[in-house]
Amino acid sequence: MYKFIKQYTERMDHATIYPMISLFIFFLFFVVLLVLVNKMDKKRVVELSNIPLDIDETTTSTN
Repeated sequence: MYKFIKQYTERMDHATIYPMISLFIFFLFFVVLLVLVNKMDKKRVVELSNIPLDIDETTTSTN
């Protein structure tokens, strides 16, 4: 797939290294995000998943 993308960008007029850099940053972001989520404490995951279900007095609107 990388070879296809590289050939496609080389055929573009005035193509430089910037498309490859942006692709690298895009994939790097999601790889880092995946690693962070996998390393996250399981108790924290449960806590975050229950946030929408918690009813709290501070979330009610004030008049």
